[in-house]
Amino acid sequence: MSIFSSDKLKGKKIAIIATDGFEQAELDEPKKYLEGEGAETHVISLKSGSIKGWDGPNKDWGSKVDVDKVITDVQPADYDALVLPGGQMNPDILRTNKDVVSFVKQFAGSGKVLAAICHGPWLLVEADVVRGKRVTSWPSVHTDLKNAGALWEDSEVVTDHGLITSRKPEDIPAFNKKIVEEMLEPQHGGHN
Repeated sequence: MSIFSSDKLKGKKIAIIATDGFEQAELDEPKKYLEGEGAETHVISLKSGSIKGWDGPNKDWGSKVDVDKVITDVQPADYDALVLPGGQMNPDILRTNKDVVSFVKQFAGSGKVLAAICHGPWLLVEADVVRGKRVTSWPSVHTDLKNAGALWEDSEVVTDHGLITSRKPEDIPAFNKKIVEEMLEPQHGGHN
């Protein structure tokens, strides 16, 4: 443990579901931050091997990230939190996969922390878990969220009973901090 990390989330397992075309910073930065807080993270995808990010600022393909688990080999009960990175391609592909949608829907019903950023909330729409919930997202996703019954607002980070959403890569620091805060809340898996 370095002087820049803690063990606040020691013993916690966090699922990060993504596929090719994820926004590079929206997977890399939360993963690094949460691991720095002591959590074990698993990148879960549709296939084994690695997935390639999209580096938005450079408008080109980014780096590869190793896949730890395949979606058909995991259960929501295996994890204490779920993170859904954005990027335009990533959630658009994932929301057509019945195993991913089922995982998200089950996870949302568990009362554990579920965090989605940028276009990631498309998966929340597909899983039909935003009705009556306060959320935010990348601006182009707001109509989809409203049509799914969500209460959309333009804020850096929005939390509604363990459901955390943010708009864009610039919101990542607030997004990361909110994930840790919510995981430490007793009703979302924290200690009393």
